[in-house]
Amino acid sequence: MTHLKRSLGIGLWFMFLTLPLMVVRVNTVSSEVEWRWANLVWAGLCAFAIAWLWQFSIERRAAKRAQVAADAHPQKRKPTLAQRLADDPVLNRRVLLGVGLLAMAFPWLVSSGQNFYHVNVMVSALIFVVLGLGLNITVGLAGLLDLGYIAFFAVGAYTYALLSKNFDLGFWTCLPLGGVMGMLFGIVLGFPILRLRGDYLAIVTLGFASITKIVLENWDTVFGGAAGIANIPRPDLFGIELDGRQKAIYTYYIVLALVALTIVVTNRLKNSRVGRAWMALREDEIASVAMGVDMAQTKLSAYALGAFWAGLVGVVFAAHNSFINPDSFTFMDSAMILAMVVLGGMGSILGVIIASLALKLMPEYLRAFAEYRMLVFGAVMVLMMIFRPQGLINDMRRKYEYDTADKEDTDGGK
Repeated sequence: MTHLKRSLGIGLWFMFLTLPLMVVRVNTVSSEVEWRWANLVWAGLCAFAIAWLWQFSIERRAAKRAQVAADAHPQKRKPTLAQRLADDPVLNRRVLLGVGLLAMAFPWLVSSGQNFYHVNVMVSALIFVVLGLGLNITVGLAGLLDLGYIAFFAVGAYTYALLSKNFDLGFWTCLPLGGVMGMLFGIVLGFPILRLRGDYLAIVTLGFASITKIVLENWDTVFGGAAGIANIPRPDLFGIELDGRQKAIYTYYIVLALVALTIVVTNRLKNSRVGRAWMALREDEIASVAMGVDMAQTKLSAYALGAFWAGLVGVVFAAHNSFINPDSFTFMDSAMILAMVVLGGMGSILGVIIASLALKLMPEYLRAFAEYRMLVFGAVMVLMMIFRPQGLINDMRRKYEYDTADKEDTDGGK
């Protein structure tokens, strides 16, 4: 009964807060005010249901914890799908093979004739998958909060735009150069902030992104100012002329290959010596330095490698859009990439991929609910932070368990 009263109060309060948005609508054509009371009722019912489910889940979780604490030898929990994939190599290969085949066939399943909208949407989503995996190195593995990651993305995009425009260099030549330029800027940013942590680190990285955007907007002779740079060449295929659909599919396969490369490299780095140093620095900087971890080298490598992937995919972004300007790289993009890492799970590669696809595809395919899609989008993020604050998939670590029951049985047998 208490849960019902509390949920009812939350529903009524939500109706009061959203009354101007859900009920009042001004029709500019007929100059009339429309009153949509049915929308308010639905909003209240949804808020009531969500609040009741939230309290029910909290009560259930508390009861489960109490039961586990009361049991002397609690039963082992069933492994999650992510844990099964990590522990079972055969299942892992089968899932990867199925996902790979589906990804390869995706452009031919959803595009026909001149309709390649879904392919372009997926290209944009995969670009942000690479960005999320790159930021996962800096934030998820090394624990260095970066609010200006989009600046490295802009460096790679403008590198290709300027080199192709002024020196007539092709896409494949500029692709590694964009990554190298992003890495250099990552090192430049990393040197002055080696001893900063927490909020101070976030403020400096945010200032770096702001400086980058201001330079791009005001240095007209080099970067084109607010007008940006247009007519950027698309990726070429051995000089073969491609139509619009073929260019979109070709770019899709380029980004897909880049995603696969990023996953492989990031996974190898995570399990390497430098990856262990990043995670040690994330957990306790003082203790890791005392144990012999080189703080300066470890932080610089995290910034450089994270920025490298941003610069690399920035080249693809400029080639795919054929136009860039400073408004293509805003703080909201940095916040979105950071949200992908946090929602996916700090340090989790699979979680970041799922969160990146969800956060980019959900607003796009909710355009049918144009008036409420951002409201639904925000509600989903709030619910995620309530029910899964650790992210979609936890960063899985190796654990060694000691079964005290088996030990007691062995001792008793002796």
